[in-house]
Amino acid sequence: MTCRIVLLHATPVAMQPIQTAFAERWPEAEIVNLLDDGLSIDRAREPDLSEAMIERFVSFGRYGHHMGADGILVTCSAFGPAIDRLIEVLPIPVLKPNEAMFQAAIEQGQRIGMIATFKPAVGTMTDEFNEFVARCARPATLTTIVVDDAIDLLRKGDVEAHNRLIAACAPELAGYDSIMLAHFSTSRAAAAVRNVVDVPVLTAPDAAVDRMRAMVESTPGRRS
Repeated sequence: MTCRIVLLHATPVAMQPIQTAFAERWPEAEIVNLLDDGLSIDRAREPDLSEAMIERFVSFGRYGHHMGADGILVTCSAFGPAIDRLIEVLPIPVLKPNEAMFQAAIEQGQRIGMIATFKPAVGTMTDEFNEFVARCARPATLTTIVVDDAIDLLRKGDVEAHNRLIAACAPELAGYDSIMLAHFSTSRAAAAVRNVVDVPVLTAPDAAVDRMRAMVESTPGRRS
């Protein structure tokens, strides 16, 4: 039986990049998309992730599990503590958006740059990066640039302007060992960024698909 992977989306702009990545890297997987764009709207109003928001997100993930998911992949990077809670309560693999990208980044060197477009995600992503580095026992530092207005342009359908704004900021990180594009939505700008810098430019969707597949296929008792 085909593996069913449920994708939890908190914004529509994250959907196309991960669907493309699955089509290219794991086309056999059965993908189910769950979207609650109210999550990102309400998250933007909270300086810190509230307990109520965490419980709301966990309920969202439980619904995905009840659909018969073999694995759950979260595509929004602003809900780190809520994803941690979901990992604790579900008996199936649950993957944060950026773990695999973090691994690829520290393999490139110690000075990591990141370009983000959704400011509420930066704090949780920075915490996750620092925790990941500590677990790996490999020294690395993270410097983040937030590109104001880019995500609003993307939500309005202006992908070209979104990519142009992100690429315009990238030379500030040209001296780093690698540059991460923070969100699934920003992966659209990868080609534009690579045109203006010579360092490795990393995106989350491809790495996440590969990691999700490895997690599911190594799970004892999974459906086959």
